[in-house]
Amino acid sequence: MGKEELLGLFEVLGALLGDSSWAQEHPQPCDETPWPGVQCEIGDENPPMFHVTKIHIGPDPACKSSATLSESLLKLPYLKTLSIFNCFLTSPVTLSPTLLGALSSLEHLALVSNPALSGELPPSLAKISNLRVLSLSQNNLLGKIPGNIGGMVSLEQLDLSYNNLSGQIPVEIGGLRTLSILDLSWNVLEGQVPGSVGQLQLIQKIDLSSNRFTGSMPPDTGKLNKLVLLDLSHNLINGPIPETLSGLEQLQYLVADNNPINTEIPQFVGKLMKLKSLSFSGCGLTGPLPNSLSSLKNLTALSLDNNSLTGTVPPDLGTLPSLNQLNLSNNQLSGDLSLPEEFIERLGKRLDVRGNNGLCTSNPLYKKKSISTNLITPLCLNASGPRDGKTLAGEHPNESDRMKPCSQYPVQKSSGSSWSYELNSCSFVVCFLYLML
Repeated sequence: MGKEELLGLFEVLGALLGDSSWAQEHPQPCDETPWPGVQCEIGDENPPMFHVTKIHIGPDPACKSSATLSESLLKLPYLKTLSIFNCFLTSPVTLSPTLLGALSSLEHLALVSNPALSGELPPSLAKISNLRVLSLSQNNLLGKIPGNIGGMVSLEQLDLSYNNLSGQIPVEIGGLRTLSILDLSWNVLEGQVPGSVGQLQLIQKIDLSSNRFTGSMPPDTGKLNKLVLLDLSHNLINGPIPETLSGLEQLQYLVADNNPINTEIPQFVGKLMKLKSLSFSGCGLTGPLPNSLSSLKNLTALSLDNNSLTGTVPPDLGTLPSLNQLNLSNNQLSGDLSLPEEFIERLGKRLDVRGNNGLCTSNPLYKKKSISTNLITPLCLNASGPRDGKTLAGEHPNESDRMKPCSQYPVQKSSGSSWSYELNSCSFVVCFLYLML
């Protein structure tokens, strides 16, 4: 390795590491005294020489409290990977526009979990034309995402999650035609998701969760036929859900929890045949559960809790072979809950229908103590009960108990031994009709 390059390496690591003896212990870090955090490659010079191509720091060995990014990085012209984790913890560090823009050979830049790394994203990042991976997550970065980021034509992964970035997603992001992963979650980004995301033809993962995005998803999102994960949860996105999303033929995970979507579940969801997880908790969904859900044979988790869904629970949901989590709690579902017994026993506590006051069951299995309390529902009117005419406790019910309306059960008064019933409006109507017969 050339003297200038070796000196630059020592200065870079000296600005980061707490161990000041590093240079003495590893005078030839590429060959004779190697160090795991440094990787080198042999160049094509004559005679051949080693060049530093990768630096990985943290969390072990530990950085010093005054750790910083040294300008001596410019002395490492062959550096392809720079990874610094959990290093900048106390002393403030910012991203130098002149430094980063000059690292022309860099392909992988990861500065992750550095709470003292603050300031804005320098537009000069776009000058690193060979950059394939840019991961700046779990820092304290703020400001807007620079528009010229769309010029990073080699970028494959962009992770800016868990920062304090604000403003809107720049329209120019559509220029990242080789991008496969986009993670902007846990920031304070706002505005509408630009339609230019539909130009990311190689994208496989989009995570925009926990921001302040508004409006509806752009219809061009449906053009992303390689998309596997779409997470829009914890935003202010509203409906309707574009029908064009039926074109997401590779989609496996669709998460939109806690958005004011306030529409019905679209029928096209049943066309997303590779879907494994569908979650629309707390979205103000209305209307019935579409029968098309029963065609999702690869579905493992379905969460539609805390909405305003009405109608019955399609029994065919219990025939989905891979489904092991079903949460329909806190809706307005009604009617006879008639899921297969094998399905109920298999899911146990992972099946939740609580908070649907109109639901009832004709199957006493739901009353077994071995079945989850998440399934507690009253017996439907005129339910025949067990075939031997006994309750689950082995007692013989009288006729009035067998025909007891809705979910009313006897409550013993504290003043005596006689039984009384607390009647709601439903039981009043049923009793009135009974007397009229």
